[in-house]
Amino acid sequence: MDIGANLKAIRKSRGLSQRELAKRAGVTNSTISMIEKNSVSPSVSSLKKVLSGIPMSLVEFFSADIAEADTAPVVYRQEDLLEIGSDDVSMKVVGKAFPNRALSVLSEIYPPNTNSGDDMLQHDGEESGIVIEGRLELTVGDDVFVLEAGDSYYFDSNRPHRFANPFEETCRIFSATTPANF
Repeated sequence: MDIGANLKAIRKSRGLSQRELAKRAGVTNSTISMIEKNSVSPSVSSLKKVLSGIPMSLVEFFSADIAEADTAPVVYRQEDLLEIGSDDVSMKVVGKAFPNRALSVLSEIYPPNTNSGDDMLQHDGEESGIVIEGRLELTVGDDVFVLEAGDSYYFDSNRPHRFANPFEETCRIFSATTPANF
């Protein structure tokens, strides 16, 4: 893999200048330039630091094949969805093979008496979803909302939040978050 070319392609696809990426990652402009020109071979920790400014994990970076972005799948069959849920909650990522995703799209299933965990979630970005089936208890900050099929939500993910289904029927949600942190 050409690390320099890959970094440059990813940086440009995210609309970042070398200067902006350097600022976000806490490195010098020349560091970004030298890596992209393959003048230096960054250590794993250096590359991880640079990628934090995108943000992107090392796994995503090394699995991203920018040259094949035009050949990325358009359709993802049910069996192609990546399961990332835990316990009884199912969370399936749509488009796991799409290079440099800017958006996480999830199909979520909360059986009766399940939730997203005891702790409130909080992360950068925005979050939105629509209840497809059943009911959902959504907590954002100090507010608790009960959503029914057809209801939707949209909020700043920096606000503490939690999803729960304390009801007797299964709840199905279609949701999206930015940036692609799933």
